[in-house]
Amino acid sequence: MKKISENISYKEAVRSETAKRLGISNKPKKEHIENMELIAEKIFQPLREWVNHPIRINSFYRSEELNSRIGGAISSAHKDGLAIDLDSLGGKTNLEMLHYIKDNLDFDILINEYPNEEGEPKWIHVSWNKKKNRKQVLEIKRKGRYYTYTGECKSCK
Repeated sequence: MKKISENISYKEAVRSETAKRLGISNKPKKEHIENMELIAEKIFQPLREWVNHPIRINSFYRSEELNSRIGGAISSAHKDGLAIDLDSLGGKTNLEMLHYIKDNLDFDILINEYPNEEGEPKWIHVSWNKKKNRKQVLEIKRKGRYYTYTGECKSCK
């Protein structure tokens, strides 16, 4: 079975319950797989080595149709295989992983997704840009049906 990296299987990288349920293809092209291998090398594997335990991948590659059906951003890096949504499986918290990425790795956008009152993310979104990474740190919060991104991530400092 093809692996994206030492700790990411191809199956894990393209898994989507929504795609399965709706019968949507979520098969990446060769260039998407190359992008997935790149972000795995630059971000996931160094983080995985630091954490020293498995990390759940909530979302990695998303086909155009899948991204549209789940309400993903039109410009989502997930469609290119250049973004990963991560969740801790123990040992280190999501907040600790967010700080590690922010302080030690290169990235394009790092998002603290729906933090609780203590700043702990529900999950982390991190992306890579093959041209130039901006190292932009954002936070997303939900109020009722609406959500807002803020450039000020209070728990990211």
